[in-house]
Amino acid sequence: MALNYVWIGFFVIAFIVAVVKLVVFGDTAIFMNVVNGMFDSAKTGAEISIGLIGIMTFWLGIMKIGERAGMISLFAKGLSPFFSRLFPDIPKSHPANGSIIMNFSANALGLDNAATPVGLKAMQELQELNPVKDTASNAMIMFLVLNTAGITLIPTSVIALRMANGAANPADIFIPCLIGTFISFLSGMIVVAIYQKINLLQLPILAFFGFFVGLMLTLYFWLGSLPPDQIQVYAGLLGGIIIFSVITLFIVHGATQKINVYEAFIDGAKEGFNTSIMIIPFLIAILVAISAFRTTGGMDYVVNAIGSFVALFGADTNFVPALPVGLMKTLSGGGARGLMVDVMKTYGADSFQGRLACIIQGSTETTFYILAVYFGSVGIKKPRYALVCGLIADLVGVIAAIILAYMFFGSTIV
Repeated sequence: MALNYVWIGFFVIAFIVAVVKLVVFGDTAIFMNVVNGMFDSAKTGAEISIGLIGIMTFWLGIMKIGERAGMISLFAKGLSPFFSRLFPDIPKSHPANGSIIMNFSANALGLDNAATPVGLKAMQELQELNPVKDTASNAMIMFLVLNTAGITLIPTSVIALRMANGAANPADIFIPCLIGTFISFLSGMIVVAIYQKINLLQLPILAFFGFFVGLMLTLYFWLGSLPPDQIQVYAGLLGGIIIFSVITLFIVHGATQKINVYEAFIDGAKEGFNTSIMIIPFLIAILVAISAFRTTGGMDYVVNAIGSFVALFGADTNFVPALPVGLMKTLSGGGARGLMVDVMKTYGADSFQGRLACIIQGSTETTFYILAVYFGSVGIKKPRYALVCGLIADLVGVIAAIILAYMFFGSTIV
């Protein structure tokens, strides 16, 4: 229901703003620009979905091999003490556990192309356990909120764009991004746990976070001392090794288990193709609404209002020019990336605003996109409190990014 109101709100606000621009400011091109933007976004939505067909077909084929060979259940058993506390409604032997674990692993390494098909596979498996097929289950909500607030260990794309825009040390945002994304993930987990009455003060959960903090420190000491171009090389190498090793392991183990790996791959690939087609209407719906809101300038008005409000208290407003990245990131990853580059070009890659825009980009996720695609893939029409929790995690992530930017690159917050 919340997503329904948000979707309506995008169009209504965009229409009102467009009317004001036409009547008051004489902008006769505004309605045509909005319509053209919506048509372009509809085309983009279809292209994104069609572009997913290849990777979805391939990856779900591999996942089917792993499922039949028993590898998915082995992955799940390894992390079951942690995930069983967060997902008490999922049976320990259910394949959804393995898909969820692999989705989080791919997201952590910044491997979006691998994470999406595994995540969609997890949603299909969670839907099998869902007693009300058009309403999001508790497990689905926890999974998606943690996905939207997902931990990214190495923000390789952000570092690459900083390098392309002439940053003296493109990787200087590495640690702030790492801390910011961890805070966002933790906040998403806490807010869903409150809704679902899950006790997070359990040894397996505390042990997991202790392990993760240790992993962050290890990555920091390993990659933090390397030149920026070397960080990208080793980060890419690490991700490539892990993904290709998993693929090879699934195939080889499947062969040793005497299953027909080719037949298993084809069966899974068919599921991937069908899923890619199913998400088209859901993705187009959200992208068109976002386009209308953005084209009329609604996003700019929100940002300017925030800046004016902060200025009333005499607080520093240097962070305001980077806020559009945070607001856009909840709506569109590509749009936020473009705004981040725009901030770097306008203020400089090594400016406070440029660095903050990069930290925000690396610390938040595309909540509306993820909810639209993942829920759409299994026909969920009632997301319950998933959107609220996801936006809270995003808000905490943006606030954390601003504070971290002042801590690392600014002299004071006020």
